[in-house]
Amino acid sequence: MSSKEKTDPVIPPYRAGSLDDPDLPLNPYSDKQQSWPGLAEKMDPLPDHGEKSYKGNGRLKGKRALVTGGDSGIGRAAAIAFAREGADVAIAYHPNDESDAQTVIKLIEAEGRNAVALPADLKDENAARKVADDAVKQLGGLEVLVLNAGMQQAQESIEDITSKQFDDTMKTNIYAHFWITQQILPQLKKGASIIVTSSVNAFSPSKNLLDYAMTKAAEKAFAQALAKQLAPKGIRVNAVAPGPFWTPIQVSGGQPKKDLPQFGSDSPLGRAGQPVEIAPIYVLLASDEASYITGEVYAATGGSGTG
Repeated sequence: MSSKEKTDPVIPPYRAGSLDDPDLPLNPYSDKQQSWPGLAEKMDPLPDHGEKSYKGNGRLKGKRALVTGGDSGIGRAAAIAFAREGADVAIAYHPNDESDAQTVIKLIEAEGRNAVALPADLKDENAARKVADDAVKQLGGLEVLVLNAGMQQAQESIEDITSKQFDDTMKTNIYAHFWITQQILPQLKKGASIIVTSSVNAFSPSKNLLDYAMTKAAEKAFAQALAKQLAPKGIRVNAVAPGPFWTPIQVSGGQPKKDLPQFGSDSPLGRAGQPVEIAPIYVLLASDEASYITGEVYAATGGSGTG
């Protein structure tokens, strides 16, 4: 699409004032659930990914990034922030999330940046590796890799977790990260940054997120071990550990229906985080400002910590 053909992005009416008054909890939320992987545009209230609230300062000028799970939630917030900081951005997303993804593509293009849409089921090895290849090819190279796509399905008992759910969670949250990183690594040069979205569940697992918590602990270890491997090459690897954030993963099986209205209200800040509130961590870790930061885990938990 040429610059002359670009149109203004369609931005939904995100809840005004959600970040203007941090003392005002957003609960109660709707308990309306969706099938996985869920769409941000159908959530009530709509999350704030930074569509209108994130302001960039050119901190990623000239960089090219791939964000998996970049259609909604934390990945969408990172993709928007990256574009507004001057980066070209490719987003990988589940094919069922096409409408969310196209909103993000328009937002990236509205900043005058190159945007690449990569629909794929990352549970499939060939699809995951193709995403890595296509991102590099279409962006002309890569300096930032955000491994964010995830699956979370709450179950009260280990007896309720089917082999299919266990397999899907492992492949989405662990295997895909491994495949994409292995495929893209030869294209990364000194100064590149890999960012892994882990979770507070890596430190303090919820009893009804057994398989998900297992993968988040594995992601933390993946980032820290890989950081040691790649340090001699000048490639940094860090993890981010979110607490409760209002994203489609929560309403598409990630939380029990009965818990959705008060989701995040038990945090010390008394509310769930909005995706835009964690985006600055991704920007920092992607930027050259973080040149001496590797093997670290940055938490954003609303005060709950990682103990």
